[in-house]
Amino acid sequence: MVDVMKAVVFDNSGTLIERYRVLKDIQTGVICDYISSLDLVDNGFQRALAVLQTDPAKCIINAKPHQTIYNFVNRNKIDITISYSTNEIKKEELLDAIKDDEAQVKDIQDTIQAVMDKKYNVQICSGSGIIVSLDKKMIEFTISSGGRVFPEVPQVVKELQERGVDIFIASGDRKGSLKKLAEFIGIPNENVFDTADAWKKMEIVKGLKRSYEVMMVGNSVNDIFALKEADIGVLTQQQKENNPAKVYNAADIVVDNINEILDIKF
Repeated sequence: MVDVMKAVVFDNSGTLIERYRVLKDIQTGVICDYISSLDLVDNGFQRALAVLQTDPAKCIINAKPHQTIYNFVNRNKIDITISYSTNEIKKEELLDAIKDDEAQVKDIQDTIQAVMDKKYNVQICSGSGIIVSLDKKMIEFTISSGGRVFPEVPQVVKELQERGVDIFIASGDRKGSLKKLAEFIGIPNENVFDTADAWKKMEIVKGLKRSYEVMMVGNSVNDIFALKEADIGVLTQQQKENNPAKVYNAADIVVDNINEILDIKF
């Protein structure tokens, strides 16, 4: 009997790292850290969360603050990718929606500074982005995230690898941040899928199932499709966030700490 190859696919933010996320409401100027960006997208109409594929601690924080975000992205040829949306939206549609928007780079810088003030690392999480209303053709929120690797993660990855399990990351976070994380915990760079929205995560799991028995480990609504698609879907609550019932319904197993996946029969 031939042994079936096994793979574990991890989400990043809230799964491998403790995430700290700050949002700025462009209309009111209020900065807060207690609202879920994914909930904001879900509760809006034709909203999308887009990530700027550049280092916030070097590029964005040092940019001229009073230029519009659209001009900053356009002039510097910064790739912008959609990591979560209420429906499938093309990048070109999003850029067209914000071309006349007046939100400024300073609105992003304010959120970066708030994350750095809390001593979180903005280079191992998604970095910075925007929440756009395509219906209103405006940037409604700016957002920055930082993270700390959950202390159990390196040992969990090492133990799985020693068991012959191949490890992958599928995350909505930007490429640069995931590369740094992969290096830190010992995952090959080719096993990392960046800026993956809910549909892309599902397709990644579906593709891996051609060669592997697949466990998906995630923590939020962005992981629902992948949790359902996987042979075993595991929801981790280590981030201690409130999830809607549909997230729990998508999972086969719920754990409180990432190290509990080592005890799952797989």
